[in-house]
Amino acid sequence: MIDFWLAAGLLLLIALSFLLIPVLRVRRAQREEDRTALNVALYQERVAELQAEQAEGVLNAAQLDTGRAEAARELLADTEGAEAPRESRMGKPLPLLAAVLVPVLGLGLYLHFGASDKVELTREFAQAPQSMEEMTQRLERAVAAQPNSAEGLYFLGRTYMAQDRPADAAKIFERTVALAGRQPELLGQWAQAQYFTDGKKWSDKVQALTDEALKLDPKEVTSLGLLGIAAFEGERYQDAIDFWGRLLAQLPEGDKSREALQGGIARATEKLQASGGKVAQVPTVKAGALLKVRVDLAPALKAKVQPGDSVFIFARAVSGPPAPLAAKRLTVADLPVSVELGDADAMMPQLKLSNFPEVQLVARISRAGQPTSGEWIGRSQPLASSTTTPQQLTIDSPDQ
Repeated sequence: MIDFWLAAGLLLLIALSFLLIPVLRVRRAQREEDRTALNVALYQERVAELQAEQAEGVLNAAQLDTGRAEAARELLADTEGAEAPRESRMGKPLPLLAAVLVPVLGLGLYLHFGASDKVELTREFAQAPQSMEEMTQRLERAVAAQPNSAEGLYFLGRTYMAQDRPADAAKIFERTVALAGRQPELLGQWAQAQYFTDGKKWSDKVQALTDEALKLDPKEVTSLGLLGIAAFEGERYQDAIDFWGRLLAQLPEGDKSREALQGGIARATEKLQASGGKVAQVPTVKAGALLKVRVDLAPALKAKVQPGDSVFIFARAVSGPPAPLAAKRLTVADLPVSVELGDADAMMPQLKLSNFPEVQLVARISRAGQPTSGEWIGRSQPLASSTTTPQQLTIDSPDQ
């Protein structure tokens, strides 16, 4: 912030110069006026001396006229080039008062309406936090500076949950929903925070939130996991198996949560069988979408690109939001390359490949590293998000 305040101080000095220069000019004009008055007084004194000498008979009339003319010439020579005094309607005190009030008033207005806190936050976020507490403090200040940022509120709520502060998280997620709308991901997070706030007691409010989330998205993972936990603790083991089974089907292979879920399903199965119950078949749920695509560069373009140029490979909905549903970033040096785009690569939890029936594959080369614009591009024809056949995509056209 030191360089910021130095720049502000420099601008303030420039502004003060416009106020103080007129004051200095007035003082210079005053000095000129004082010197002229002195010259006039000397002229009048010289003329009085000449008249006294004439009265004593020392000078005659011709000599008196000659002496008077000589004194007049000296007066004109002394006052020649002096500017005529200007009248200032402002007076002297007003510019000086303004010179004092301008920096004070400017500083007060900046502290009230300015964004010094946001500038400082930007500098802080450029460096990695040293602890979870430091990250939380940064997010709290960011939310205070931008209270209408749904993204900032969302991350703060997740941080509160990681710190075992569900009551604070529930309030934050409620504010996030009010700003961003009743998205299933946010409703699930709110329901989870409220459940732990209530001491792991199921309530009508939590039930309503999870019902709404699953109605909007039957595969909303937080709600499915929460319902499974509540069912297990309520000794409704079959319901727990069902909910966790549905959640397990949404997670990609290699996800660290799969092992914990499978262990939970196994424990629920043991308890159900120990109580004399029989495990019903877990309902199968369609797995998340997974598209396989091989990306190559047209031979005519190989001499026009550089190995370090960024390559963005993504899928976007044919009928839906313009934001990519799944994306990966490589370089020209990696081409040709085969990649997989699935729900695990979703840019946002509520925008998954499996949520849209038809998508388009796009590969873009951007020397500036901008995913939204570049030099060359390749596009596929629309295809179903459930497609399992490997696709071929060639970058061969100028990006317009």
